[in-house]
Amino acid sequence: MNSDIRNIEPKLVWNMFADLNAVPRPSKKEERVIQFMVDFGKKLNLKTEIDKVGNVIIRKPATSGMENKKMIVMQGHLDMVHQKNSDTIFDFDKEGIKMFIDGDWVKAKGTTLGADNGLGVAAIMAVLSSSEIAHPAIEALFTIDEETGMTGAMGLEGGVLEGEILLNLDTEEDDEIGMGCAGGVDVTATRSYSEEETPENTTAFKISVTGLNGGHSGMDIIKGLGNANKIMNRILFDGFANFGLRVSEINGGSLRNAIPRESFSIVSVDTISKDAFLFETNLLINNIKQEFSTLEKNLTVEITEIASPKSVMNLGVQEGLTKSIYTALNGVYRMSPDVDGLVETSNNIARVIVKEGEIKIGCLTRSSSETNKSDLANSIRSAFELSGFDVDFSGEYPGWLPNVNSEILKIVTNIYTDIFKENPEVAACHAGLECGILGQNYPDMDMVSFGPTIRGAHSPDERASITSTQKFWKFLLAILKNVPKK
Repeated sequence: MNSDIRNIEPKLVWNMFADLNAVPRPSKKEERVIQFMVDFGKKLNLKTEIDKVGNVIIRKPATSGMENKKMIVMQGHLDMVHQKNSDTIFDFDKEGIKMFIDGDWVKAKGTTLGADNGLGVAAIMAVLSSSEIAHPAIEALFTIDEETGMTGAMGLEGGVLEGEILLNLDTEEDDEIGMGCAGGVDVTATRSYSEEETPENTTAFKISVTGLNGGHSGMDIIKGLGNANKIMNRILFDGFANFGLRVSEINGGSLRNAIPRESFSIVSVDTISKDAFLFETNLLINNIKQEFSTLEKNLTVEITEIASPKSVMNLGVQEGLTKSIYTALNGVYRMSPDVDGLVETSNNIARVIVKEGEIKIGCLTRSSSETNKSDLANSIRSAFELSGFDVDFSGEYPGWLPNVNSEILKIVTNIYTDIFKENPEVAACHAGLECGILGQNYPDMDMVSFGPTIRGAHSPDERASITSTQKFWKFLLAILKNVPKK
């Protein structure tokens, strides 16, 4: 188990990762991991501080002969996405991640692994703890709450950092060097509804949509994966249109930055229509499975008869809800006209909750274009406001504009080519990195992003490549040796 992880090369990195993964660190509940990092810095007798919002900064002087090099900021985020399979018993607030090795991959048992961004954090810790690695003066910046709002990066004040170059270690393809990223905004639609007593002579069912891949709502949105909330809504819409289906509860998805893997609902139909409803709905389910047969081989939709619920939604609100979710875009809105293959703008309908007279729908809209981000967010707003929802925008953060003249970008690109005898992919990504936010208060800081290969981030299928981590570590050490002079 976790002890096996500690024997993987480079041992220094994997041991730091194992130590980090023993600490519960959900977004917005980072108190324990903040203290863990403070204790780590102080144990090394390095200058360690916590800023006003909870970011941890650890400073380490240059090694001998490197004093004339530019100071660098090595940056990663402390929090991790907490996702687990529905049949996995695990308490993220109390337990450390249970890891195991599967061939070239490190995985977790039924939960997210935390390699996003735990491996980047572990690499920084490894550099800080080593007395043998050559490096310039370092400011290690460990931010909080990257996954659910980037409030750590937003709260970092100007003047705190002195470094001229920022190495963000939060990219998930080892042959990719990041030079830009998308911004985002949370779109939340809410409204209340009156509950009605469940009509007599009805039969109740629990509908379960499970087995989807899920994944990162930015990096994986281009894949066209199934969204459990959209699939569930399609079933409910059809049942309402053809059989007068009534909704009692819906609980779909989880975090905004995760493509929803599961959705559950409690519904009722007239008993006289029971058999026709089941027949028609199973035909629809088979069609949906066929549509996703290539991408979602484990998609499962089950309809189970249950005891009748006490109440159902008001019909008018139910109709507006299902039509709004049908109307609201989910997936890619626009591809970049400037960067081949890059998603410019997208939306993820991440969370749908209907219960006890209250509806809450959470989306995450992303774009590398501020104007198109606003355009799509307003489109989503309109879809829900037309059905009487109140819609709020929150947690907005900017993208990171590419700098093709970046000195550090040229250096790391050349280092990659020299070491690995091939050219890296130099690109912007459709994900939220903290570089854009940090650049607001540090506009002159030269930035680049890279990291080891991680698959399935933000889902229980998350896994980190062992050989890729070795490659990433070799690359990082070479970069530290070749930082430009002041």
